[in-house]
Amino acid sequence: MRGWPVTLTEGAVGLRPLRHRDAAVWRELRVRNADWLRPWEPTNPETPLFRSGLGPYLSMVHTMRREARQGLALPWVVTHEDEFAGQLTIGAVVWGSARSAQIGYWVDRQVAGRGVIPTAVALAVDHCFFTVGLHRLEANIRPENTASRRVVEKLGFREEGIRRRHLHIDGAWRDHICYALTVEDVPGGLRARWLAERKQAFPRRT
Repeated sequence: MRGWPVTLTEGAVGLRPLRHRDAAVWRELRVRNADWLRPWEPTNPETPLFRSGLGPYLSMVHTMRREARQGLALPWVVTHEDEFAGQLTIGAVVWGSARSAQIGYWVDRQVAGRGVIPTAVALAVDHCFFTVGLHRLEANIRPENTASRRVVEKLGFREEGIRRRHLHIDGAWRDHICYALTVEDVPGGLRARWLAERKQAFPRRT
């Protein structure tokens, strides 16, 4: 895939490809954040929240690297001050006349609310639109997940309606709200727009 693998940074926030040696810290974060993540994550036996071994992570890395080689995914680690802080994946990439994909993410509760995920999403969106060549990105989020909805709403994703019983999460098929952006929505780039809006909302004190 054009533009992959790649590392992207903005201030203290970064995106870099998954590495096998991240397994131990990934396991520690997933276990520590299990209650925080459980209501929002798809039920997936390959990446359980509670697991003592490193096998699920290694299996996930193998699968995601294969999909990246096939042009079907861009799997990143989210870093904050160079520390593993979560994941962001552009997945379900469709080429041809669609050139679309879906975006998913999670973040360590300890760094939530610091602008880490909005900045990471903005970096990923710009890379997908202006380097990879995608045209549309979707984020499907449970209506109850107000924190995740705030991320995409702050970034200007438009709400496009409810997808009924879209994913199996936390023991049941759950409705999701579809949010989307196309490249025409951010002609100057999402990163620049987000940073300008953030600077205006939180001006530096002199």
